[in-house]
Amino acid sequence: MTSDAILVINEPFVPDFCRTQRWAARTRGRVLRAPDWLAYATAVLAKDGFRVELHDFPAKGWDKPELEVLAREKQPFMAVLDATTPSFSSDVDCARRIKAQSPGTRILMVGPHVSALPEESLVAAGGAVDAVAIGEYDYTVRDVARCWQAGTTDLSGVAGIAWVTDGAPARTPARPLIADLDALPFPAWDQLDLMAYFDGGKLHPYVTVIGGRGCPFGCSFCLWPQVMHGRKYRTRSPENIVEEMRWVVANWPQVRQGEFFFEDDTFTVNADRAHALCEAIEKSGLGVPFSINSRADISDLSLLRHLKRAGCRMVLTGFESGSQTMLDRMGKKTTVAQMERFVRACREAGLAVHGCFVLGLPGETRQTMRETLDFSLRVPLTTLQFSAAVPFPGTRYFEEIKAQGLLRAKSWDDWLQDGEQSPVVEYPDLGADEVEAAVDKGLRQFYFRPSYMLRFLLATRSKSDLYRKLRGFFNFLGYLVSSRRKKACRDR
Repeated sequence: MTSDAILVINEPFVPDFCRTQRWAARTRGRVLRAPDWLAYATAVLAKDGFRVELHDFPAKGWDKPELEVLAREKQPFMAVLDATTPSFSSDVDCARRIKAQSPGTRILMVGPHVSALPEESLVAAGGAVDAVAIGEYDYTVRDVARCWQAGTTDLSGVAGIAWVTDGAPARTPARPLIADLDALPFPAWDQLDLMAYFDGGKLHPYVTVIGGRGCPFGCSFCLWPQVMHGRKYRTRSPENIVEEMRWVVANWPQVRQGEFFFEDDTFTVNADRAHALCEAIEKSGLGVPFSINSRADISDLSLLRHLKRAGCRMVLTGFESGSQTMLDRMGKKTTVAQMERFVRACREAGLAVHGCFVLGLPGETRQTMRETLDFSLRVPLTTLQFSAAVPFPGTRYFEEIKAQGLLRAKSWDDWLQDGEQSPVVEYPDLGADEVEAAVDKGLRQFYFRPSYMLRFLLATRSKSDLYRKLRGFFNFLGYLVSSRRKKACRDR
């Protein structure tokens, strides 16, 4: 007999798999981020009176046998599972396992993969999934739970879903994006071990704050704006954000040794709002460092200096490429000159800069990749990451690659190889293996410079800081070793 419980689950997949990030994979730095979007949905359910449990299997080191035990013991009437493209087959398997142990449980799947391909996902699940939420799902999960708890299988009145009715998938009208983000409860961090999450580029522990959703820019490859949160940048009030930060520090004082990370797609897109939030953080007296995402077309030195005064430590920026040709091709709407000025201005303001680069988008050549690697060494970045471009369903990049017949992957299982990003695109004049090699070269030539390694260690501020640096270094070494092994196997 099913209970009145709801399970919200970040499912097991391969070790170190991080499904919360924009490009779900086992990252080269073995980043593990809290399931913040699921934590929001959990909090909404709890606020509505549901008995809900959030379980992050990767953070707990649990696998599918533990999932079966949990389902058998709890017998929930509903389970919410997160779906990404590379893990989709495994996510469906998790749904089947839950139903095998708890036949009365109905499964709602959320996340970018099912948002981009709702009907196709339901058909592929073959009855293991009862409905999927499309896009932003905080309130969708609540509305589906209300129906299923009341005993009705008719979901036609719930906006923003696809569901199985009369043996076939059907879609309801789209759900409007949430206008009043202040009305959302704070994420259900109380159901997670915040010390379990790690990112070598961030102080430990770090806690994500989502101060706004959506991005008005049109990069061809970026998943969240195109599939989940839209092009309009919607923001929470500075007062509401500072209240959340106070709540976190009061309940998890360890964060004083770490930092907050604002996951807004671009924190600085509205300068007046950014100034207002900085002022509110200053007045709060919390004194906890924070990092932000920003575009590279910011020339307002006064804003950068205000960020520093408010406690901002690092600016994470999607430079993407050092080639103007590639920047134009991907719709970045920035110039190489702007990017160089931005880095200099950040360093003048006292801010560290983390650069994000992607190689292998349409139009990439060996020359443009060299330009990107040269740029990453020419400007004074603090840290960086390189990624090989991955086309995800729902993005313009995916549609372009698919239309040109350049997708070499035969199924969603091909999106990863042993948990690592797998080259799924093959251009006629640029091999996927060449792109992967350039990614590894860019990382090695940046991080293994003796002068860089010495500066990085001398900048250590505490035992906690030393821990995250050493852990990040050994995580990266582990990736390089596994990468060499995979290459050796392919070359045999």
